Amino acid sequence: MTTVLVHEPDASRYALYIDGELAALADYLVRGDTVSFNHTFTDPHRRGQGLAGQVVRFAMDDVEVTGTRAVSPDCWYVARWFAKHPERSNLLRVRG
Repeated sequence: MTTVLVHEPDASRYALYIDGELAALADYLVRGDTVSFNHTFTDPHRRGQGLAGQVVRFAMDDVEVTGTRAVSPDCWYVARWFAKHPERSNLLRVRG
């Protein structure tokens, strides 16, 4: 089994492929200096394997490395991921 995590900027998403098939993704919109993660999806046959979490972690690592934007967790799953990973809260957009 081959697992590949990729950033697909033309599609505004981060994706996880297993053996060449899309298994999970995290969609986003760029709004100025903020990346709004607004939707996640996992293939129903692959749910419960932690794939969405892998995609979100990969996306947050990428956002952190670029360091140019803050994250707005507008998808319930991404918001829950941040609640479980408070050590990554430095990426969150500060509301003021």
